[in-house]
Amino acid sequence: MTQQLLQQLVEMRGIETQYVDAWGNPATIAESSKAKLLNALGYDTSSDEKIQSQIAQDVQSVWLSPLNPVQVVRRGEDITLSVRLPIELVNDEHVLTVTLESGEVLTHAFTPVDESMTTMAHIDDVEFHEYVVALPLDLPLGYHDVALSADGDQIATSRIIMAPQACFTPDPIKQGKKIWGLSVQLYCVRSENNWGIGDFSDLAQLIEKSASVGADFIGLNPIHALYPANPNACSPYGPSSRRWLNYLYIDVTAVEGYDDASVQALVSSDDFNKTLAHARNVEHVDYEAVAHLKLAALRAVFDVYDAKYLTKSTKQNKAFKAFVEAGGESLDMLAVYDALQSSLKAQGKESWGWPVFPEEFKDYHNPAVAKFKKANEQDVKFYLFLQWIAAQQLEQASNKATEAGMTIGLYRDLAVGVSEGSAEIWGNKDLYCTDASVGAPPDILGPLGQNWGLPPMDPRKLYEQAYQPIIDLFASNMASSGSLRIDHVMALLRLWWVVKGDDAKEGGYIYYPVDDLLGILALESHRNQSLVIGEDLGTVPEEIRSKLADNGVYSYRVFFFEQAEDGGFFSPSHYPVQSMSTLTTHDMPTLIGYWHCLDLELGKEIGLYPTQEILDTLYTDRHDNKQSILDTLHGHGSVGDNVGRDVNYVGMNQDLNYGMQVHMAGGSSALLSLQLEDWLQMDKPVNIPGTFDEYPNWRRKLTQNIETMFENAQINELAAKLTHARKQASNK
Repeated sequence: MTQQLLQQLVEMRGIETQYVDAWGNPATIAESSKAKLLNALGYDTSSDEKIQSQIAQDVQSVWLSPLNPVQVVRRGEDITLSVRLPIELVNDEHVLTVTLESGEVLTHAFTPVDESMTTMAHIDDVEFHEYVVALPLDLPLGYHDVALSADGDQIATSRIIMAPQACFTPDPIKQGKKIWGLSVQLYCVRSENNWGIGDFSDLAQLIEKSASVGADFIGLNPIHALYPANPNACSPYGPSSRRWLNYLYIDVTAVEGYDDASVQALVSSDDFNKTLAHARNVEHVDYEAVAHLKLAALRAVFDVYDAKYLTKSTKQNKAFKAFVEAGGESLDMLAVYDALQSSLKAQGKESWGWPVFPEEFKDYHNPAVAKFKKANEQDVKFYLFLQWIAAQQLEQASNKATEAGMTIGLYRDLAVGVSEGSAEIWGNKDLYCTDASVGAPPDILGPLGQNWGLPPMDPRKLYEQAYQPIIDLFASNMASSGSLRIDHVMALLRLWWVVKGDDAKEGGYIYYPVDDLLGILALESHRNQSLVIGEDLGTVPEEIRSKLADNGVYSYRVFFFEQAEDGGFFSPSHYPVQSMSTLTTHDMPTLIGYWHCLDLELGKEIGLYPTQEILDTLYTDRHDNKQSILDTLHGHGSVGDNVGRDVNYVGMNQDLNYGMQVHMAGGSSALLSLQLEDWLQMDKPVNIPGTFDEYPNWRRKLTQNIETMFENAQINELAAKLTHARKQASNK
């Protein structure tokens, strides 16, 4: 009986028991994994009685809710609502009141028994009926509140989200324009003025210089808020909050108040300048040093700015207060978290994240947290100020792209989750399943599978919260940009959950309401005029690719993964037009690293490959792939005879490097993204998936300042060739 009951619960909660792996083979998750995943979702699977009781509770909770929490409807579709009522109410007149975002109120009266009944159930000896009620109203795009009432009494509330059919695409791209741009990890950027980490002023400069040589966008890795009190937790894909920004990207020298004598006394001191020189000159970003510098200087600037503007009736104070009010609980939560974590660290207490905070501080909603906030009001205000300044500087950089006439401008990157100790989870514990982590089953990039240490959202809780957390994520990450790249876009359909303590390969897929999420994505895309790119690499079911395409989401095509069964590489001219193509990603080696197998050498050194046999196979495959690449490049005339045809005698050089980039530019993808690392012919990767301390991930800087990079005649010549190739591709 237990297995049957477990399977019933597995199906109710959207756990997928069978899937097709990255190599096209059928795979099944273990029976033990089913129970563990249900445990992570909060179920007790220790006996038949307990499982039956929980199934009954789940069913009962649905029937006792007259309306669903939320419904996503596409423009042009009929609006129908499921209404569940006890039998004694089905002959009474009911009213659905819809309050539009604009404030306009619309009503529709109906008698349930006159509508179409779909099913019935008995709950505690009461007979309930479910009806499908047609709502004959023409609702505009947006978020609308619904209330169900009878005899003047409100019975239930819900939300209708009216969404467009597909995501936004800029007119030039709709009309066939093919563009190119650069992808960059902002922290990697060197410049003459930054403090050992790239900042928003560097970004503005990079935009201007890139636009001047033909680029139509700059793509950023996530710039989400990390941990001011724990700067070495630096992965952009393991943030504290995905709604807010990493304050380390603030250019302190550009904030009003920096020129004040008190600030200048600090930044002119010998100790400060010694640390600053170190932060600028080291090969890898020293997050501890950068945070030490920026927090001290920003605190000094804040004290000046606060006294001058934020304690008086000034336009600056009004703008600041409006920002804080718009940020709501989410912004307050982050600022309080940052102040609390900093305070605990200063006291010498364990503080890496809320799981190790003192018990009374483990939840944002606890009374002790409110008391702390009141007692540390100025510290909290400081962290609110950092977010305000960061948002302003990002917007200023984005405006440079608009002024330069870039077709897209900035594109931002939305991480798939937040780390376990994050502020985002601290403030919404119900939404996240902290006994599990997001990851990936074994695939080409990670033969052992991957565990990313990011607790997943519970899809049912997300639904019960009327999708507000995901709405906020999409909206905030489309701000000050022309495009959004969604990391691991399959998360809209399903996520690979790994239960705490298990190996990644022992996980299983849990499904999410993909059509609803895509509808919300389309709505926010239009509201923010933001093109959407979905990173659809790894184990991707074919149905999600076609569904994403139908919803206007651009596919992400990486040259090295676009191979035919015979091992040959597809010509970029055969890529979908509705895609962004690239040669490499932040999780892959640079072109030099790939060609010289430096990634395989590194992987061996740090123990990524469980057997020599696996490594030998990877070397053999790499050798064959490189020969296929040479065949492809010569076959399409993308390189000249100065690049040899036999892989045994061809090393990576500038002609081959640039030839591969121009080869991609002639392709059919609407967007082409290239890595600055490959422009600079760098050999070390920025990240090695599956590693933690074994390699300095997310720290490696670029080898040149952006001021000198664009003075390089060869780089400018490459940019001109890319622009020419893109124009030719547009005319095909």
